[in-house]
Amino acid sequence: MADVVTLTMNPAIDLSVSVESVAPFHKLRCGDGRRDPGGGGINVARAIKRLGGDVIAVYPHGGVLGELLRRLVDREGISASPISVSGETREDITVIEQATGSQYRFVLPGPRLVESEWKTCLGTVATLEHGAQFVVASGSLPPGVPDDFYGRVAKQAKQAGAKIVVDSSGPPLRNALAVGVFLVKPSLNEFRILLGGPLETEVEWVNACRSLIAMGQAEIVALTLGDQGGLVVTRDRILRAPALKIEPVSVVGAGDSFLGAMIWSLTTGHALETAFRYGVAAGSAALLMPGTELCHRADVERLVNYVKIQGI
Repeated sequence: MADVVTLTMNPAIDLSVSVESVAPFHKLRCGDGRRDPGGGGINVARAIKRLGGDVIAVYPHGGVLGELLRRLVDREGISASPISVSGETREDITVIEQATGSQYRFVLPGPRLVESEWKTCLGTVATLEHGAQFVVASGSLPPGVPDDFYGRVAKQAKQAGAKIVVDSSGPPLRNALAVGVFLVKPSLNEFRILLGGPLETEVEWVNACRSLIAMGQAEIVALTLGDQGGLVVTRDRILRAPALKIEPVSVVGAGDSFLGAMIWSLTTGHALETAFRYGVAAGSAALLMPGTELCHRADVERLVNYVKIQGI
């Protein structure tokens, strides 16, 4: 049995292209594109696999793009349990404007899943999570999947003895937290939406994290802060890491790399502080890569030496 099971309910083909400049109504000549398998859980699985971890990815796929997604996941060497669905897998597009360095991201909603399809995904996870250390449910939910889906996954994981990790937003995240999770990894913007406030200062961030922990909604809150670094809060510890000084090539997948590296590190028996250090290094390493290339192990191992963790 794999150490980690990842679940991606709304996977995508991530198409990345570049163009000299973006202008309306004109035919824009793009450079060579690249396609990567995408969606939160798949990206987490890719990061774990690259770092040498044992992971299996569960995801629905359908149509021509779904078959391409399956091949791209296989190309990464990831063990997977894909579930065939009737709708066409989505394709997301990232466009880099060379003249300004700006990045434009176009995200499609994904196919509608019928009840039998999302229940099959839930049942597939249930068969795999026994013996796993972690179940990672990451990304948005496609149309047709109920908002309490990740809450159902959390209940299953707890019954199987696995630690549930959730990286999502809005009602799906709120429903998972109502059940209680081991670790939640929101971005600062997702955290503000969840808590319904501006959360401008570090003190406010810490207090908000502690409120979730006090209510039993999470044991660990890993808050990613973009160019301000990251924050990890437990019941008795507060860890802060400033961002590494890196000129980003692409920001796509940095949060997934962060989470994948943290979970990989925890599966190897590292302390939470070390796992946080690897998370920051992997998120930073992803910034060096084009499109959704994500982090590479050599970069992670190099950058981890520069990550500074401060206790608060």
